Amino acid sequence: MPATLVDTNILVYAYDRGEFIKQQQAIRVLEFLQASGAGRLSVQCLAEFFRVTTKGISPILPIQQAKEQTEALALSWQVLNVTPQIVLEATRGVRDHQFSYWDAQIWASARLNQIPLVLSEDFQDGANIEGVRFLNPFAPEFEIQKIIG
Repeated sequence: MPATLVDTNILVYAYDRGEFIKQQQAIRVLEFLQASGAGRLSVQCLAEFFRVTTKGISPILPIQQAKEQTEALALSWQVLNVTPQIVLEATRGVRDHQFSYWDAQIWASARLNQIPLVLSEDFQDGANIEGVRFLNPFAPEFEIQKIIG
């Protein structure tokens, strides 16, 4: 199985009881990637996970639980740092591929760490940008077992 970078939305859906179908799929995907050892996270995703799950009047998680889950993810997954090179590559992604900056940083993290696959609902499903392939794990035809290879 190729190394696979997981975007923030997958992490968030795993805890979002308001999106039951996506929650179940996110949990299946995360469990599979963790068991296979192929899953990777970015420091960016950990920070975004904490922020998204604790914001608003009715947060997905209480702050303490979000802190604990962020710590658990940081300890149990391989986490990629955001480096100056990743920031510079992300700026190129904005310029050359018209990504938003934060999406470009996910792409740059995968590209510069030689991770060929990103799971996210924020990119065009099936797109391959300079060796980084994007798949939407919530697409009807997605099957985690099919990415083994």
